[in-house]
Amino acid sequence: MSKRLGVSMILLAAVGSFASPLIARANFDGNLNVEIDGLKNTEGQVCASIFASSQGFPADRDRVLQRQCTKITDKSVKITFTNLKAGNYAVAVMHDENNDFTVNRSDLGFPLEGFGFSQNPEIRDRAPKFDEAAVLVAGANTDIKILLKYL
Repeated sequence: MSKRLGVSMILLAAVGSFASPLIARANFDGNLNVEIDGLKNTEGQVCASIFASSQGFPADRDRVLQRQCTKITDKSVKITFTNLKAGNYAVAVMHDENNDFTVNRSDLGFPLEGFGFSQNPEIRDRAPKFDEAAVLVAGANTDIKILLKYL
């Protein structure tokens, strides 16, 4: 074996030993703790959906990574999404006052029930884009707060 090849193999082994903790960390599963505030009443339930990409965000049920609904017992609700790989996620939340698992809309298409998104982007004439609502999950626990809006 040539001297140059031997040195290359030693360098490769050294780099590999540094890279393994990084690879292990990249596969680390974390939690996203979502506190939902601004409920106008305690009727019905709050449903939150988490998306891992812009595809389908915020309303395509087929593209939801995880979805959770919980009965409202107070003016603030907490939901935790678990076992998330490190990366960017966006959350869409609705106050499902009549328990039909749907965002009810007016004849003009405006939501009749409360809604909100991670990062609390300003809502004008459209739903936010994924990048406007994205949150980085890269540790054991990431905490966010979403303030519901009612039109």
